[in-house]
Amino acid sequence: MSLTGTPFLYTTILLAVVALILPLVLWSRVRGPKPLRAALRVLMLLFAQVTAITLVFVVVNNSNNLYDNWADLLGTGNHVQQAANLGADGTGGIAYKKLPKVQQKFTPADGPGMHAAGGVKVTQLKGRVSGVNAEVYVWLPPQYNDPAYKNKKFPVVELLSGYPGSAKAWFGSLKVHEQLEPLMKSGQVAPFILVSPRTNLIAKIDTGCANIPGTVNADTWLSIDVPKMITDNFRAESAPDGWAAAGYSAGAHCAAKLAVAHPDRYRAAISLSGYNDPIGERNSLAAGSLELRRANNPYYILKNYRTPPKVSLYISGENGDGYQAGVALEQIAKPPTYVKVVFLPRSAGGHSMALWRPQVPTVFEWLTMEIGHGSSAGHTGTHTGSPITPRSPSTGGSTRAELASGTASRAGAARKP
Repeated sequence: MSLTGTPFLYTTILLAVVALILPLVLWSRVRGPKPLRAALRVLMLLFAQVTAITLVFVVVNNSNNLYDNWADLLGTGNHVQQAANLGADGTGGIAYKKLPKVQQKFTPADGPGMHAAGGVKVTQLKGRVSGVNAEVYVWLPPQYNDPAYKNKKFPVVELLSGYPGSAKAWFGSLKVHEQLEPLMKSGQVAPFILVSPRTNLIAKIDTGCANIPGTVNADTWLSIDVPKMITDNFRAESAPDGWAAAGYSAGAHCAAKLAVAHPDRYRAAISLSGYNDPIGERNSLAAGSLELRRANNPYYILKNYRTPPKVSLYISGENGDGYQAGVALEQIAKPPTYVKVVFLPRSAGGHSMALWRPQVPTVFEWLTMEIGHGSSAGHTGTHTGSPITPRSPSTGGSTRAELASGTASRAGAARKP
């Protein structure tokens, strides 16, 4: 029985109801010695507690897409087949663009929201360069199958979930396709192909979207294997001009890092409540050493460019949860790098889907101007306007400089719920 399926939800509801009724019906009817009666009553109360907790967990999990299946929940899933040393560029010297095309088999995806707005497809991809074997979800814009667009190639946005988090979350909890479909039909948002690959590749740990020889090649999985599969199977624009990454929480860190590290693969990124230093996520593999932290910190990557990359970043966050990270990047960005920072008040929703879901239309309208049909205008890298400055800056126990540079402590840098 699927962890996120309707049958399991109904089963937990039924068990919770039964657990509530049992004490009401049987409490005074229990027979036998006093210790036995006491034990049976305690068991009934424990059964009620367990079923209630289980029901709450299932509802919360289905609402936030934290765990996609039993393996994710129990920590038994591992999607890394091998993790060779692929070098600084993550290719291992492989001319991946010249690899033969592989036609993937796609099936309709199941789960809350997956059948809405034309439906989401899913495939199991074996990464030929990264050594990762995991699922990838794809949603096609309404124009894709329109005969008028039969020769049209479409821009692509790679959607990255938080940790823990399911690749379904963008479609389930954030309802990205349901929100964007009418905007695409009206022309307010470009017809993007939306791609959501699994980012939680190793049980009970965040990969930090990093390449770590012998452990995982998450960067290569996201920036090489997944894009190669999409361009092989769909009418997708080529990188970098037609590609962007978007993420929330740990996925926001990944989106910014991928775009800044690979301007030859991405033109833009959206970061919702992210961070620069990988240590912002306590369970990140990329936080394992100072060397790894700096190699996967978009602030350091951007700062070390001799020639600024042509990449645009949209960064939104609350005080102490994404905002300062965006300001740090904005302050070192030089044309043609462009950074837009949006300050969100604490009343907007906290570190949750309630904060990120309403931002979907706005950030995709911005993205339309960057890589969609409005991209001809482009940016010169000059910020038009200043982000709102919070009245009482706070970085959760670390200064902005520490969080940006990678010298903050785990306790100080940890993201606040």
